[in-house]
Amino acid sequence: MSRFVDKLPFFDRRASPMEEADDIPRSGLLHLHGGHHHYNHHQPQQGAMMAPEPSPPTKHSSSTLAQLLKRVNDARSDAASSANSSPSHYTIELGASVPGSTGSDSGRTSHVGVGGDVGALLPFVLKFTDLTYSVKQRKKGPCLPALPFGRGDAAEPEAPRMKTLLDNISGEAREGEIMAVLGASGSGKSTLIDALANRIRKESLHGSVTLNGESMDNNLLKVISAYVMQDDLLYPMLTVEETLMFSAEFRLPRSLPGKEKKKRVQALIDQLGLRNAANTIIGDEGHRGVSGGERRRVSIGVDIIHDPIVLFLDEPTSGLDSTSAFMVVKVLQRIAQSGSVVVMSIHQPSYRILGLLDRLLFLSRGQTVYYGSPGSLSSFFHDFGKPIHDNENPTEFALDLVRELETMPEGASDLVEHNKSWQKRMGPKIKHADDGGKPSLSLKEAISASISRGKLVSGATDGNVTVPSELSATDSAVTKFANPFWIEMGVLTRRAFINTKRTPEIFVIRLGAVLITGFILATIFWRLDDSPKGVEERLGFFAIAMSTMFYTCSDALPVFLNERYIFLRETAYNAYRRSSYVLSHTVVGFPSLIVLSFAFAVTTFFAVGLAGGAQGFFFFVAIVLASFWAGSGFATFLSGVVTNVQLGFPVVVSTLAYFLLFSGFFINRDRIPKYWLWFHYASLVKYPYEAVMMNEFSDPARCFVRGVQMFDNTPLAVLPVPLKVRLLRAMSSSLGINIGTNTCITTGPDFLRQQAVTDLTKWDCLWITVAWGFLFRILFYIALVLGSRNKRR
Repeated sequence: MSRFVDKLPFFDRRASPMEEADDIPRSGLLHLHGGHHHYNHHQPQQGAMMAPEPSPPTKHSSSTLAQLLKRVNDARSDAASSANSSPSHYTIELGASVPGSTGSDSGRTSHVGVGGDVGALLPFVLKFTDLTYSVKQRKKGPCLPALPFGRGDAAEPEAPRMKTLLDNISGEAREGEIMAVLGASGSGKSTLIDALANRIRKESLHGSVTLNGESMDNNLLKVISAYVMQDDLLYPMLTVEETLMFSAEFRLPRSLPGKEKKKRVQALIDQLGLRNAANTIIGDEGHRGVSGGERRRVSIGVDIIHDPIVLFLDEPTSGLDSTSAFMVVKVLQRIAQSGSVVVMSIHQPSYRILGLLDRLLFLSRGQTVYYGSPGSLSSFFHDFGKPIHDNENPTEFALDLVRELETMPEGASDLVEHNKSWQKRMGPKIKHADDGGKPSLSLKEAISASISRGKLVSGATDGNVTVPSELSATDSAVTKFANPFWIEMGVLTRRAFINTKRTPEIFVIRLGAVLITGFILATIFWRLDDSPKGVEERLGFFAIAMSTMFYTCSDALPVFLNERYIFLRETAYNAYRRSSYVLSHTVVGFPSLIVLSFAFAVTTFFAVGLAGGAQGFFFFVAIVLASFWAGSGFATFLSGVVTNVQLGFPVVVSTLAYFLLFSGFFINRDRIPKYWLWFHYASLVKYPYEAVMMNEFSDPARCFVRGVQMFDNTPLAVLPVPLKVRLLRAMSSSLGINIGTNTCITTGPDFLRQQAVTDLTKWDCLWITVAWGFLFRILFYIALVLGSRNKRR
């Protein structure tokens, strides 16, 4: 495209749709710059392999790059025919007419020139040919196969059958138009959208999808396209403006100043008709927010903030009333008119929505029953012998007829065959009418032209896009992400902090649970003495306290599960890196762990009477914090593996129970069978449990068993004290050692040896616990990489 632009010093960049939106009155209502057409204004058009006739010129009020280039070609032709004359100077302005042009020249696809040979260029044409997709399907039957009584060999399992979801689907979608895929539930609408958006593995999908005749690299498609899912996946506590602003910071390049990003968001709010709801939160079941139609438009805005060249939408009007649905399609029409290819699935469009659509593709059980313009529906079904009655919605008639045919044994095969014959008869006429509308630009030139006229494609910060090709395998690929790693992490962290700040009840509940647990433990184990019973009670306190830290962290499980599908949507088209999300997730959760650790330590350390003074207290805080860190990491990792809370909580609770069992509290390390010893070292509870024990019993000058206390916890504990003293004297004379009532029998280190807590130091246990937290977050990242592939098999 650069070779064209370099030769046009008078070329004036076309305003982007975001810039044009500045002219829209900020009343919350959507005003288009051009009129809309009605379906019956189209000329009859059919052809599964042929493109429909160009849209009426009244759809656009401003000149396109394609029209400007056409005018330049006309000017050059006129100049060449009058070589002996002095060269003429032509000035081309956006929205203005050139000498000799008519009012229709402002249209996107007007045809002018000698003999009609010169037609408008179509920068982008998305063409799909013979798309076929099948999945394996096993026949439903009993869980256990019937036993083959009377036969020597076992019955072989039935081979899986193949179910065809797409059966040789062909067509094309053009820039400036909306192509709608229609059909009953299960007809293959969403599957076709996924196939066009490269959300099906290449080895499973047969056929071809090209843009301007070139196959698209997956990274390039992610940069120039967007996919709007059927569900509204948004953070409920963010306002509309904040939601769009965060999307802008993710998708728009770093080179764009912050003021320009804010201006772009404000323009998009006006374009989507969301001015009155800009400062309203999205809301959910527990918080009142925007309406369903406004939420749907916000979902679209999140994905079009970077002006995608190709926009895919899966039933954007699902669940909306007729007015809201019409408003959404109006927005999509404006997006298409700004220079985008819009492909969407829709269940049953209303009469008004039908007037905004340019191409229709009806599916029935994965087969095409109609492909063409809305205006050709009446002629198509009249030729089939099922004329559409006056004042009846053609799409409703078509869908009702398809449903009726599907109830028959042969299904809609007659309509499928009629469509094929219809395309063959009407194809030559349509092809002749569309000769001037074929794309004359390569994919790279078209993308460069799109950027030149105001499209800000993510990753193309300097207006240059490198398109990978078979002929140039060494070319550098398109930049996958709009911003560097640290920018993504900062934006994600800020968004997460806003969500956390607006849901303080979550942290308050966690803090309350920790304080109540600490209070209960402090009152039960109040001021433990240095006796054998005090030692046993300390062991119980440490085991319960450390395991409670991990159980308390299980509330981290639903955090990611609630954001899972938002994360999948945002990373599917490279809004940010998965590593950025993991690190920001860690940074946001860490301050609350510090507060919880201090709260628990202050509540229990001094009340229980643990040893070590200030140094021992701060080590106790550190090991509690490390336990919270490892426990939250473990729960976070599981949230990346499991898919729902009901499955995750049983896994967390049972696994932590096993960790406590093998921690060394119930059975010493030297008493654990060798085949289970590996689980002892894999136990998360082992290391903080041994760390607090060494912090408490590491002082050799501290005695826990003196004189007659050695008989405690034995059957001799019921004997009178004088008799215990006599036993001590007898033992002294027998052993030749003086053992009195004040003689220290067991010190802290002696007790640690009895418990087999000797292989590591307390600092080793602390660092290992911290390392567990890092390991689980690395595993969480791996789980996100492996589990967030948004492609069907």
